[in-house]
Amino acid sequence: MRIAVTGREGQVAQGLKERGGGRADVEIVLVGRPDLDLATPASVAPALEAARPDLIVSAAAYTAVDRAEDEPDLAHAVNGAGAGAVASAAHDLGVPVIHLSTDYVFDGGKDGAYVETDPTGPIGVYGASKLAGELAVAAAGPRHAILRTAWVYSPFGNNFLRTMLRVAASRDELTVVADQHGNPTSALDIADAILHIAPQMVSGRSDVFGIFHLAGSGTTNWAGFARRIFAASSALGGPSARVKDIPAADYPTKARRPANSRLSSAKFADTFGWTAPDWRDSTDAVVKRLLGAPQSP
Repeated sequence: MRIAVTGREGQVAQGLKERGGGRADVEIVLVGRPDLDLATPASVAPALEAARPDLIVSAAAYTAVDRAEDEPDLAHAVNGAGAGAVASAAHDLGVPVIHLSTDYVFDGGKDGAYVETDPTGPIGVYGASKLAGELAVAAAGPRHAILRTAWVYSPFGNNFLRTMLRVAASRDELTVVADQHGNPTSALDIADAILHIAPQMVSGRSDVFGIFHLAGSGTTNWAGFARRIFAASSALGGPSARVKDIPAADYPTKARRPANSRLSSAKFADTFGWTAPDWRDSTDAVVKRLLGAPQSP
């Protein structure tokens, strides 16, 4: 199976390249700038057609949450119209598309984990642009799976886990927000999930299309996530720091974040027969990898 993935440097794109790279039944083709630029929708169809895919993974996005408040037009162009162009190209090519979305489509006010049928209500430009992308993908054709995920981290790129390890190398104590809750999700686990569902997406099954939540198993807050990172790092002789809990009000950002980003992945598990590992185990694995420690078989 030939899978075209939009974006070359993103965490999930890199995860798919790695996880699919050694498999005989899968070929991962990363398609990104300058050939494909979501801000220039006319570039999308030719680039994806040239990739000759059996399935398209729409992973590229505008992800600068705070900067999006100052660049709403660009955020909507990439995450809204750009995502729609990818889905339209998939429809024209007669192949299904997996589109990655986010917990930021919700306002964070629910008491408990969000399910796919809960009302959306983004509280910032980034979330609004990603919701626009979901609507554009759904309008482009029926053979789509929209995967909402949250708190993504990996050995690649810029993310919370890597930032914590870097900052802890020079500081003994860090203040971390403790009143925002969610599911830390490894991009490597997302890649494994996509590779698991890909054959089902192209098989002709009708129940594999629609909106699904895909996040790490178990929940925590940002401070708890940081403590787990430092515990795993400290056990291997890596950087560590004390964590001081603070409310989000004491860490102001240009864009508001949902207080509750917890996602229920039960529908995904029931439909596809796959459940993400516990977030703590996946966190430990990424820390071990970044510190060069041997991995468990």
